[in-house]
Amino acid sequence: MREPICVLANAGSGQKAAVRIHELIAPLRAAGLRHEVRLIRNGALIAAEAQKARAEGFATVIAAGGDGTICAVATELAGSGIALGILPLGTFNFFGRSLGLENDAEAAMAQLLDGQETQVAAGEVNGKLFLNNASLGLYPALLERREAAYAKWGRSRIAAYWSGLRVLVTYNRPSRMTLVVDGVEQVRHSPMVFIAQNAYQLEEYGMQEGVDLIRAGKLAVYIAPPLRRWQLLGFALKMATRMARPYHDFTLLGASTVEIRTRARRRTIARDGEREKMRSPFAFRYLPDVLTVIVPKAV
Repeated sequence: MREPICVLANAGSGQKAAVRIHELIAPLRAAGLRHEVRLIRNGALIAAEAQKARAEGFATVIAAGGDGTICAVATELAGSGIALGILPLGTFNFFGRSLGLENDAEAAMAQLLDGQETQVAAGEVNGKLFLNNASLGLYPALLERREAAYAKWGRSRIAAYWSGLRVLVTYNRPSRMTLVVDGVEQVRHSPMVFIAQNAYQLEEYGMQEGVDLIRAGKLAVYIAPPLRRWQLLGFALKMATRMARPYHDFTLLGASTVEIRTRARRRTIARDGEREKMRSPFAFRYLPDVLTVIVPKAV
C-alpha cells in the first residue's frame, strides 16, 4: 500500500463507531505504515475531506463506510491516480464486493494490506460519480420516505417495507422527459429511470441482460413504463420476484452517454443510496478506468 495513507471514516453514530474504526485500522499501525485517521461525524462533509486529502498529497485514501461514503470519496479521487482503499461498513457494500473484497471489515482490511492496484470504471451524472447506480423519479422518493420512517420508527425491514408501500400506492407522477441516448433523442413518459453500472449488483437481483450490457462497457438504462398508483405496486412485485421481463415489462438500453431533460429545472437524483438535488439536464456517462482501487491479489 502506497504511503502516506489517509483513512476517511464515516463515524456519524458517535464514540462507539470511532472506537470500532481505530480497532479496524490497527493492522496499519502494526505494519508500520504512515497513516492518518480522520473521523467524519457529518456525512455531508465527506466529499470536502476527500478533496482535502487529495490536495494534501496522500498516496492512498481508505474510505470506511457504506456505498454512499465510498461514492463521495471516489468522486473526489477520480482521475487523480491516488489509490482508493475500501473498508466496508455498510449494509450491502456492493462496490467493495464487486471487487472481490470480503463483506467483513476485518477481513477486508487484511486484503487491502496484501492487495494490488487496478483501474476500474464508474458512472457519472452532472460531474458526480456513481459506483453502483443513479436514478430519478420513483426511487429517490422511496429513499426519502424510507429515511423518514427510519427516523420515526428506527431502522427495520418492516419500516422499510411500509414506507415503500406508501410511496407505491400514492405516487402518481409519471414524468414527461426527453432522453438523448448516445446521440439519439426520444420522448418518454415514465415514473422512473434507473441507470446501473455495477454488474455485480445486477447479478445479485438476477438481471442478467443488464449485466451483459455493463460487461460490454455500457451503462444499463432501465426505463419504467408510464404506470400509475396501484399499477406501480404490481410492477414492483414483478421486479422483486424477478418476473419482470426486459423489453416487455420495462425498457432496457445500453448507452455510453445519456442526457435526460425534464420540465422541472431541479430534480432529486439518487446516487448509490444518497439523494441530491441537481439541475436539468442530467448528463450521465460511462467513465472507463477512472478510478485506481486496491483489490485482493489474484490467487
